[in-house]
Amino acid sequence: MILVSGANRHDSKMFERCVDAIPAVAGLSGRPRKRPAKLHADKDYDFKRCRTHLRQRSIIGRIARQGVESSQRLGKHRWVVERTHSWFAGFGKLRIRFERRLDIHEALLKLAAAIICARFVDRLC
Repeated sequence: MILVSGANRHDSKMFERCVDAIPAVAGLSGRPRKRPAKLHADKDYDFKRCRTHLRQRSIIGRIARQGVESSQRLGKHRWVVERTHSWFAGFGKLRIRFERRLDIHEALLKLAAAIICARFVDRLC
């Protein structure tokens, strides 16, 4: 699932949609789990609205607090996100949005995600 928002919009505005878009985890016996057990986030998501949204869905929020905690502790989890951003940035056309139409931009993002997944699977085999 890829969600696109405006460039001048704060990341926390898409937080609820992003959490609700997480698909069910398949492969385990029993009923598939719909939500993650916990979610790690940096200080950009330190809002009561974000914490309440997680609490309503029984997700443990590991969100760094502004002025209290260092973002350095999130490093062991945050690198996965940063690595994925750099993979997308490797596709020059996606680094800056040149497409006026959102559907074309989303199609290019999904194509890039498919190529990234194919490269990752190819590396494992």
